[in-house]
Amino acid sequence: MSQASKGLEGIVAGQTAVAIIDEAGGGLQYRGYRLSDLTDHATFEEVAHLLLNGHLPTEQEYQDYLARLAALRDLPGALKSVLEQIPASAHPMDVLRTGVSMLGCLEPEGKDRNGLSIATRLVACLPSMLMYWYQVSHEGKKIDVTAGGNTIAAHFLSLLGGGAASATHQKALDVSLILYAEHEFNASTFTARTVTSTLSDFYSAITGAIGALRGPLHGGANEAAMELMQRFDTPEAAEKGILEALATKQKIMGFGHRVYKHCDPRSDVIKVWAKRLADENETGKKLFAVAERIEQIMRREKDLFPNLDFYSAVVYHQCGIPTPLFTPLFVMSRVTGWSAHILEQRADNRIIRPTSEYIGERNLTVAPRAERG
Repeated sequence: MSQASKGLEGIVAGQTAVAIIDEAGGGLQYRGYRLSDLTDHATFEEVAHLLLNGHLPTEQEYQDYLARLAALRDLPGALKSVLEQIPASAHPMDVLRTGVSMLGCLEPEGKDRNGLSIATRLVACLPSMLMYWYQVSHEGKKIDVTAGGNTIAAHFLSLLGGGAASATHQKALDVSLILYAEHEFNASTFTARTVTSTLSDFYSAITGAIGALRGPLHGGANEAAMELMQRFDTPEAAEKGILEALATKQKIMGFGHRVYKHCDPRSDVIKVWAKRLADENETGKKLFAVAERIEQIMRREKDLFPNLDFYSAVVYHQCGIPTPLFTPLFVMSRVTGWSAHILEQRADNRIIRPTSEYIGERNLTVAPRAERG
């Protein structure tokens, strides 16, 4: 197999109008809008509406969309019962995978429930699934998942902390959700499109995408980055530890990217918010100083840049979010992009079935069992 095609690198696997990654021509864009413009002037809900409906909402459409999302937060009793049975030791990504699958049994796709309505339902209730399980399994509390602010960020932080989070925390999380919402034909999105191409149901495609995102080479880097930073109390300790890790050829998660060759434009945006949150307390300042030193070392020693996951970890930690919940936050955001791609695949579908290059033996003969060595 040629190096260019290993892992499908460099292979055009389809067409999309959802997003484009173009380092030289404006960076990452969602349906023609530059990501930096969206993070400056839109909310996550506006971006979700853009990805799912094809246009940014008017003021009335926006208010209606917020109200619809709020109305869809609650969970069926049977789903709550399932979540109550999942132990605290379970990986939160497994919880979301199970929750989405169970919801698909309770609210199946059909004539009265199409793909767009399911997508909107999932955007609204994924935070509820995650936090209902988390509070039951870790705190022994059955919470009211309909409570909280009128945005996804405010709702999630309210369910996590038991009250309204600061405006800065809400905005930082909101920006993060925008940055994670969509990223063209990444592994989980391609998985969703592949499942969709078989004419399977919406929930199966989302469940497959969650499974793909669960892998540490795709969605778990922010958790690994946080665990790395927490090993060091000072920038000097980080310098020593990272150099030792590089000397033994250990992989430092949160750096480099399969598609971006020079920088991850999303990282610059989230780093600003990481700095703002870190400046609120001394512990945050120390964590940010460690993160910056690691970034400097990786640029100097390996010519690698931080990707979105690296400083997102700092933001999430400063918002009081437990590290195991970092990747599920990715799901809460990326479900918008996955859903947009599912709808697009359905609109002009052909089953995805690539060919392979065979590298095994040929024309072997079957020997009697007694003669097989």
